[in-house]
Order: sequence, then structure tokens, then C-alpha cells
Amino acid sequence: MQLTGLFNVITGVLPPPHGRLAELSEFVPTAGIISARAATAVIGVLLIYVGAGLRRGKHRAWQVAVALAGTSLVLHLAKGLDFEPAVVCGALLALLVVVRRRFHAVPDRRGRWRVLSAPVGLAVAGFVVGFAEIAVRDDRLVGDPGWIRWAEQAALGVVGVSGPLHFRDAYGGVLVAVTTGAFGLLAAAVAVVLLLLPGAPQPVRTEQNETRLRELLARHGHQDSLGYFALRGDKSLAWARSGKAAVAYRVIGGVSLASGDPIGDVEAWPHAIATWLSESDQHGWIPAVLGCGAAGGKAYRRSGLDVIELGDEAIVDVASFTLQGRPMRAVRQAVARARRVGYTCQVVRQRDLPPAVVAEAVHAAAAFRDGKVERGFSMALSRLGDPRDGDCLLVLCRDSQSRLRGVLQLVPWGDDGLSLDLMRGDRAAENGLTELMMVSAIDAAGRLGVRRVSLNFAVLRSVFARAEDLGAGPVLRMWHRVLLIASRFWQIESLYRANLKYQPAWHPRYLCFPTARDVPLIAVAALKAEAFLPSGQRLLTGRDGPTASPPDPDRLGSAGAGRGTPPTAAWVATT
Repeated sequence: MQLTGLFNVITGVLPPPHGRLAELSEFVPTAGIISARAATAVIGVLLIYVGAGLRRGKHRAWQVAVALAGTSLVLHLAKGLDFEPAVVCGALLALLVVVRRRFHAVPDRRGRWRVLSAPVGLAVAGFVVGFAEIAVRDDRLVGDPGWIRWAEQAALGVVGVSGPLHFRDAYGGVLVAVTTGAFGLLAAAVAVVLLLLPGAPQPVRTEQNETRLRELLARHGHQDSLGYFALRGDKSLAWARSGKAAVAYRVIGGVSLASGDPIGDVEAWPHAIATWLSESDQHGWIPAVLGCGAAGGKAYRRSGLDVIELGDEAIVDVASFTLQGRPMRAVRQAVARARRVGYTCQVVRQRDLPPAVVAEAVHAAAAFRDGKVERGFSMALSRLGDPRDGDCLLVLCRDSQSRLRGVLQLVPWGDDGLSLDLMRGDRAAENGLTELMMVSAIDAAGRLGVRRVSLNFAVLRSVFARAEDLGAGPVLRMWHRVLLIASRFWQIESLYRANLKYQPAWHPRYLCFPTARDVPLIAVAALKAEAFLPSGQRLLTGRDGPTASPPDPDRLGSAGAGRGTPPTAAWVATT
């Protein structure tokens, strides 16, 4: 399809074979030939664009491709009796008819007025411009046709048809035809693009599904530190028939993006994954998984997806955590500095806080927010203070004047774990605020029966770690240098260093995808989900809260947290 589209573009630009144009001009006016050549090039571009929809099995893309191939066949004859390109388009049309049963994906829901408004507006603009051009050249018209004929000429020009007017010079007629025809082609192109543009269906989260998901998390939430984030309101759920497992996902740009492992009974995971893949196939979505664990990666691989390592999750063992020793010197000094100026932390479950204190924390978190862009998808809950999240652990840091200077939230990870969700702090706070809140949370975790705390995620951590080893090879060192250059913009290395100072254990996380050619689209969808690219949808709060730029762990965090902000999973999972 793309090759045929490229062929159309080339033949639309190249001059026709010698002698054929003279023969054709006896039957088709010059303006019509010029319009046909321009239309051929435009249709070639559209064929290239439609190819992506055909690859996803979109039935609407097939319909558009059939119409474009048939139209292209006629245009090749109309622009210069180009029989060879016409045969190519005819062969494509025949092939599309033969394999029509392969294109069964249903179209994405999209408002009909959105599809029609832009093309109609462009067509109207072309009509107005064409009418104005005729009006300023009325002295060059043959006879006195009147403004009704002017309007007819402009309207027919938009659809590429010659009108009733005759100009004393060929230049005037060609100019009007080309102008109106260009607007008509542009309107058609925009209509096709909007028609095939992947939609983003709104998630349907019923109260019953919410209750079922919470029941699964109560029984199986210990399996994955990201499980609780499936409760985000912007994620849809694909359930196993038994109801014992589900896959949480969001559709962005034609990519069905799941995150973490499936939720529920491991035995039912394959059925939930099969449901999710079936929905993706039905709608022509590209299935992908962002940040799953080893168990989830094996399940997705058995279902037909490829798996590559994306990075490592930092997990602190509460029982063995200590501030003693040289490796913890930087954290120990930062905590001591914050305590010397009178900073103290209250660590408590949200359900045990008075409503007034919860409201104070929500207000402070909003005040500490930096920028209008809110990030997060795979490892972020997107809310604070919701009564449904009573098991979340809050760390409230106050200064010597009892003013709230920092807020940290960790979500449940089964009965004995916590996973970092949100961290915000006053940018004017003392250096060491972040370390104090994190250490306070880990110290209190043991008294709460918590054995492990998931800090965050470091993308491509192994590259940085292995590049420092003796005997690192040239390929690894080159890859390390590339990441160092990228870190100037996205702080990849500093995110890893910020996690490393807490001396965590590293657990790999993976990216799952159908084929390598889908990776660029998946990367764009992931960046949109994490709000590092505009998506035109409401953006949600990430672990690091709303940010306008990538977080910098060596300075005051982009979430407004204190200096030394740990890396955010929402950021690194999409890098």
C-alpha cells in the first residue's frame, strides 16, 4: 500500500509521456489535467497514511483504501493517459477486494461533527476564495454570466470539475481552478485523516467492576507493586471469563497500553490476557505492556508478545535498612540537616487522619505543585485524599512552626508492602526534606507490618551499573556515553543515582510488544500516557506530581519535593 502511494506521488509530479498530453487535451481541459495531477499526488500521500490502518486490520481503512485506489486509477488516465500507473492501481484495487475479509477491526468511536467540521470548513473557504478570485477578474470573463454562475464555477472547482465560465485568457481560468481544487483536495485529505485517526475510548468503570478489582487486590495485591495503580479512573479493564483476573489498560493513539502484571489469580492470567488481546484485535489496537515484572513478562510472552528489559525497580527491605555505614552517608547527612532546623514527620494511614488534616494535605500538595502538566500512568494513582484510599500511607512533614512543608503518599502493596506514589514539597524548604520523608516512611513501615517499600523505577539501570565494572566492553561504553548525553535533557543517570543512595535491591521491569516495527508508536503512546507529549486528554498526577519539566533529583524536585527527590517511575518508565 505504501509503495503504491509513493508511486502515485512520483507519477503525479513527473511529466506525462510525450504526445499523450496533446491527445488528452482534446477531451479534458487544461485545468482538469492540472487538478488530476495534483489529486494523484494527494491520493498517493493518503494511501501511505491509510497503510498504517490496514496493517491494524481496520475495516474503515480498507473502505477508504478501496475508494482511493479506484479514484487513483481514473486520475492516472485523466492526467495524461498514464496506463502503466493505472494498471498498478487496478491491481491494488483487485488485491484489496480479494483479501477484504482480513480487515474486520471495528472503527473507533468518534463524533461525526468532528470528522465533518474541518473538511466542510476548508471546502467553504475554497469556495469563498474562488468566488473572490472570479469577482476581481470579472472584466476578463466572456459575456456577462452574473454572480450565480460565479458561485457555480467556484463550487464546481472545489470538487475538481470545470464550471460554466470562460475567461479571455487561460491564466485566469487555471488560477481559479487550481485554487479551488487545492482547497477541495485539502478538505478530502483532512476528512480521511480524521476518519482514520485512532480514537481513545473512554474507560467504563462501573461500581461493580471497582469492587471486584479491589477484592482481587485484597487477595492477590502482594504479587505486584504496581497492582494498586490499576484503580486509576482512566484505565479500562479486560476480565477473564471467570472474573479471577483482569488486565488494566488505556488506549492512546491506537495503542492499547497496559501497565504492570495482570491483577488476580496467576492461573487466570492467560484468560485475562487473551480477552485483552482479543479486544485489541477487534479494534485494531496495538497491544503493549509497560513495566511488567518477571512473572507478568513470562505470561505475556506465552501469549505471543515479545519482551525486552526496560529497567529496574528499586525495592528497599525494611528489616535491613539502616542509615549507618559509608554508603548511606549522603542520606544520613541530609536527614540530620533537616532535623536540626526542626523538621518533623508524621507517618499515618489516611483513614486515621482527621478530615481537616487530610484536607490540609490535599491543599498543600496542590500548592506545592510545579507547573500545569500532570504526569503519570503506569506507576501513579492520580489522586490524593480520596476516601476509597484509606489504606494509603501519608507522610506529612512540618517545620518548627508547624507549617506543612512536604507531603508523601505510598499506596498498599498487598498486606506487607508499600509503593511510592506521590511526593511534593515546598520549594523553599530546607535541603533534606525529601530524604527525611522517605527515611521516616521506611522507619515507620516496620511498626506497621510492612516488609518492603518500592521506591521507584530506574530506566536502563544495568547500563550505568555495568559500565562502571572493570572490563566493560566497547559497545557497553558507547551505549553508556549515549545515555549520558540523553541525561542532559532527561536526567536518566541522576534518577538512577537518586535511587541508588537508598541501597535498594533491584528488580527488573519489562516492555512487551507485538513486533519491533510497533515500538515507535508504542513509545509515542507511552510518552503521551505519562504526559511527556501532549495527548489532548486530561493529564493525571504522577508519582512526582504535576511537572512542567523532567524531574531533577539533584535539585528541588519537579513535584515541588525537597532536594534529592527520588526518581519518578512515571518519568523513567517512558524514557
